[in-house]
Amino acid sequence: MNELIENARKQKIRTLNEAESKKLLKEYGIPVVNEKVIKTPEEAKTEAEKLGYPVVIKGLGSRLTHKTEKGLVKINLKNKEEISSAADQIIKAAGDDLEGLLIQPMVQGKREFVAGLFHDEQFGPTVMFGLGGIFTEAIGDVVFRVAPVDENEARKMIEELHAQKLLGAFRGEESPDKESLIKTITGLSQIGMDFTEISEIDINPLMVTADGSVTAVDGLVVLGEEDFSEKTTEFIPPDEIINLFSPKSIAFIGASDDISKWGHVMYSGVIAGKYEGGVHLVNPRGGEISGRKVYKSVLDIPDPVDFAVVTVPANKVIELIPEFGKKGIKYVVLVTSGFGEIGEEGRELEKELLKKARDAGILIIGPNTMGMCNPHLSFYCTGFHVRPDPGGISLLAQSGNLGTQLLAFATQEDIGIRAFCGSGNESMIKIEDYIEGFELDNLTQTIVLYIESIKSGRRFFDSVKRINKKNPVIILKGGRTPAGSDAAASHTGAMASDTNVFMSACKQAGIIQAKNPMDLLDLSAAFSTLPLPKGNRVGLVTLGGGWGVVASDLCEENGLVLPTLTDEIVSEIDQLLPPFWSRANPVDIVGEINTEVYRKIIEYLVQWEECDAVIHMGIIGRVKMIKGMLESTIAINENYDESFVNRTTEYLENVEKRTIEQTVELMEKYKKPIIGVYLLSDENKRMVTCFDGSEYKGVNFTTPERAVKVLAKMAQYSTWRQG
Repeated sequence: MNELIENARKQKIRTLNEAESKKLLKEYGIPVVNEKVIKTPEEAKTEAEKLGYPVVIKGLGSRLTHKTEKGLVKINLKNKEEISSAADQIIKAAGDDLEGLLIQPMVQGKREFVAGLFHDEQFGPTVMFGLGGIFTEAIGDVVFRVAPVDENEARKMIEELHAQKLLGAFRGEESPDKESLIKTITGLSQIGMDFTEISEIDINPLMVTADGSVTAVDGLVVLGEEDFSEKTTEFIPPDEIINLFSPKSIAFIGASDDISKWGHVMYSGVIAGKYEGGVHLVNPRGGEISGRKVYKSVLDIPDPVDFAVVTVPANKVIELIPEFGKKGIKYVVLVTSGFGEIGEEGRELEKELLKKARDAGILIIGPNTMGMCNPHLSFYCTGFHVRPDPGGISLLAQSGNLGTQLLAFATQEDIGIRAFCGSGNESMIKIEDYIEGFELDNLTQTIVLYIESIKSGRRFFDSVKRINKKNPVIILKGGRTPAGSDAAASHTGAMASDTNVFMSACKQAGIIQAKNPMDLLDLSAAFSTLPLPKGNRVGLVTLGGGWGVVASDLCEENGLVLPTLTDEIVSEIDQLLPPFWSRANPVDIVGEINTEVYRKIIEYLVQWEECDAVIHMGIIGRVKMIKGMLESTIAINENYDESFVNRTTEYLENVEKRTIEQTVELMEKYKKPIIGVYLLSDENKRMVTCFDGSEYKGVNFTTPERAVKVLAKMAQYSTWRQG
């Protein structure tokens, strides 16, 4: 342990004084101002001569926080008389809390930044960097990262500030020394990793002088009341998670013939979904339901059972555990509500249930869950009866309703699902457990999460960061919770919030973040069906000029680049389009209707080394427009009838499907994503179009915004994975 921190602990002091704080910062390579601790006004005069005027004098003491507001900081002192007066005022204002005086040269600059470290309840040591000075909290231009933070991540933090103009040459002053800024961020990170007892560090301001030098002119280190070492949490072995989704035989406890009851909803969905394992109905009344024998107890079932779905009232659940243990039931989907979500009484009941389940070696999903599914086994055990096709997306949701709605969207859009689970109260199996289970699952290609809270932030962060290098993780975060603590001694903690830190951790771990459920669906479709772009350079092809302008703006706003067409590509397209085509990126095909022309132009772009992806707009989705024109024709011309419209529409539908198939063939050939935007869409149009034997699928959105946002997220993720 550092000597300064050890002494503070022995004296039961929670805050290092400013001189001690800066001494610690300096040991970690953070540039701090040259200063001297003194006791008297006479010493101040002597040191001022050595440092050179003007100087700053501050009151020094571990209990002296918010010094400026208390009149304990005197700046721009230019002579001995001003020093004497300032020192006397500080001594009087500080009283018995004064441990000495601190004198330092007056460091001046037009730019101030802030840097700090704090202990986040979920993620542990977390570094902050942002715009400093008196506007720190008012403007809130700050970024966060979970420690450890290396030089590369520190550089990204600096680049994420909105006030980028302040990071270049500014009003006649040199650019800030970025290496010093990076050392400050990485130094704070290392302190956080080395000293788990530190709750907070605040450097404000981090001053930039005219020559670009960076100096910490103020610093504060706060110790916590406890050691913040990472606490170990209970976890479920990953192989057990995979087993959860592969039941061999299921008992439905609380089975009912009343279609309004959960006891009917759950088992009927499984049977109608053509699950091939054993299905057994259990109800103390016995008898038959839907022609199936009903057992009065699971112990009466003659066959082995490894899985139970429970829908009986909460106060009846605990008494089932001994029977499950005797029967060898290891996995339980507890649909029943009335546990921790209703308050203290429910929490106590949940605790008792968990203890008995653990003692019996039983894993509980929920309680208060909407169920789960595994399309690869035709196992559909959810409150909403939706049956998506098998695929590579593992979907986990802390809202059962939202999760099953997403399943319905996936079913409608032909997006394949590996597995789904509504995690409910997560009393035993946490979202982190599911994530680590799917890490080992060969069928999982993409993990999609709807999260409202996490139980272990550090474990979550480490897991998804590791998994993301192999399979993309997409998250929609629900809930906006303010930080639960205030920062009594500094600004750093006050700038944080649960949401800000969570989102920053996600960015650091390469997670793809959705803003709403539709984004989640769009991203899931794209990441599971398209090749990843190698960069952010995009070729645009548009049926009309307006869309090209809109899409160009969207690309720039979302970090995508439109490379300038080469003379060679312009010459090739000249052979296909009229002489008045745009001759630029976006490529305006000026209403051309020949689909072979589309294909050739898209291929010219997708094979181009300076192009990483292609978005085409208006090429697909003209059927609805043309059908409307045809219907108008038959309304006024007796030479045409409904069969003419139907034949023509069918022909055009086949042409469009073949055009989408050609884009899939180009993706397979060049391994670059090609995304379409419908000219017009109707109820028959799908976001995803599948073709037998193809590795990729056709993806077409209804608006340019959706296409650009998805491609931007794919490019960001690809860049993160590469570097």
